[in-house]
Amino acid sequence: MIPCTWPTALFFLIWLCNDVVSKRNHTLKPRVVLPENYVKEMRPPARKGQPVLVEFSIYVVDVNSINVEDMDFRVDMFIRQTWSESRLQLPEDIFEEGDDHVTLPPEFFENLWHPDPYFLNSKVTVSYSNQKVRFRWSEAGVTINPELKLLQYHIGEPLRLEETNGYMIDKDGNYSRLVVYFRFERQIGHHLIQTFAPSSLVVMLSWFSFWLDLDAIPGRVTLLVTCMLTLVTMFTGLRADIPPVAYVKALDLWMAGCMMFVFAALAEFVVVKVLDKQYQMNKTKAQESMPRIIPVRLNGEKGSCGTLAAWEGSGVRCRKVDLTSPTSPPAATPAVHPAPAATHTTAHLVGVERRQSILQVAWLDADTGQERILWREIDKLSRVVFPALFLLFVTMYWPVLLLKTKTSS
Repeated sequence: MIPCTWPTALFFLIWLCNDVVSKRNHTLKPRVVLPENYVKEMRPPARKGQPVLVEFSIYVVDVNSINVEDMDFRVDMFIRQTWSESRLQLPEDIFEEGDDHVTLPPEFFENLWHPDPYFLNSKVTVSYSNQKVRFRWSEAGVTINPELKLLQYHIGEPLRLEETNGYMIDKDGNYSRLVVYFRFERQIGHHLIQTFAPSSLVVMLSWFSFWLDLDAIPGRVTLLVTCMLTLVTMFTGLRADIPPVAYVKALDLWMAGCMMFVFAALAEFVVVKVLDKQYQMNKTKAQESMPRIIPVRLNGEKGSCGTLAAWEGSGVRCRKVDLTSPTSPPAATPAVHPAPAATHTTAHLVGVERRQSILQVAWLDADTGQERILWREIDKLSRVVFPALFLLFVTMYWPVLLLKTKTSS
């Protein structure tokens, strides 16, 4: 007897559930809730002279396809609209025990009046002005999925919401509008690896030219030009990830600063090369202008002789004296009369010394007595000045950038 009872009870339970569901579906039919004279094209009645208030809330599920160059993105979201519809006739048995709301089937919405909001970048269809229907944000406003993670950006919160009741579309009247601003903030870690670190290394690489001698002209020029081209290529590639805006961006200032440091290193090389060339020219002229000293032998009596140095091209007049006679008068010093050629040579040497003192491409150290060359001193000074200035640029750039970011947020 027991084996026959279980199939009978199971059949009874299935029939009971079907009957309840059938009654439930019958209750939820639109015509049961909506009155017979209900017209879905007419807005719900409101107070005299007052528009129908429609509250909106948005739940952002996902944000993807961010195109920085075109400044657009794709967002997946749920839009919730809330308004008061006093024309509905809700029977008491439609609510379950303990619930203050009921979920109606989708076909019910097709027979119900509902607002017709639209997005500005889509086709415009307006039915009611702000005197008949007015939009406003609900208390929830816009909510973002807490599990939403972007690769290069994060959405700044809180989002800025605006309500506009005087938005003009055409001459027929003003319309209500809701605005939400999404602020995408770049993750600084991504740009540290992709932009700031490589560009800093390129600038530091250009400083190695200060340790290269001027004899290595091809290597020094190649190093500096390669650093400059690398920064230009890097900056060109970054433009694809930067929106085309009219104002100056923080990344523009960074790349401009790096390029200025490399360009300054290249200009320093040109300066020291010109100074070295001037130094070599002055050195060559000084060597060519130096008078050559030739020995002049003076033969005296009894095999005695004397030697006198004279300028090349000069005339030397002397008289013979007896250098060995003890009773002879004191030896007369030969009278040397410089010729005009010697005078010209002396004047030329004085002119070279004056030009060297004006240019100061080389001088003697007062302490060591060694010759110090100007272009070498500039290279030594650049090894300290360039890193110090770049460090000052970095210490000023980052605090200002972080302060501006904090202020704008």
